[in-house]
Amino acid sequence: MDASSIYQDSLPMSSDALLAQLGAWDIAYTYHEHVPLRTVGEAKTVEAELVEPGETSFRLKNLYLRDRKKRNYLVTLEQDREIDLKALGAQLGVGGLSFGSPDRLMEFLGIRPGAVSPLAMVTGAKTGVTFYMDGAARGADRIYMHPLVNDRSVGMVPGDLGRFFERVGVEAHWLDLG
Repeated sequence: MDASSIYQDSLPMSSDALLAQLGAWDIAYTYHEHVPLRTVGEAKTVEAELVEPGETSFRLKNLYLRDRKKRNYLVTLEQDREIDLKALGAQLGVGGLSFGSPDRLMEFLGIRPGAVSPLAMVTGAKTGVTFYMDGAARGADRIYMHPLVNDRSVGMVPGDLGRFFERVGVEAHWLDLG
């Protein structure tokens, strides 16, 4: 199975259910459908369709990581930011960061590779995943991310993403990456 909406009913929470929940919580978002996007490079091919004219947007790359003590992290960065896992581990105060497996990604975030986004914390909050976000996101007009599947994107203003985190019980740790 891939990470597209065709298979969303096999997830712990479907994309449709997440979007309905956002609506019930009165959290605003823009919604876009597109071809499945698995990489930052593929995402760049549809950016022009998503971003409103004159908008300062924050487009993501998301890293699902584990440390030596088997603690799980979701780290959301600006899509073009270069990252050194050893330096990131030092900044987070943890050692031995490595990428989590697809099985663990499903277990701890309820999604498949290619659909990783901050919205996966709807499951991650319940499974003890710690969330870190690039501080540069605070200055964006809108943050674009996948709603648990990779053939849809939603855009949210940072305040509404913050309200989502509050609703699901997530403390966002902000990274100052210079």
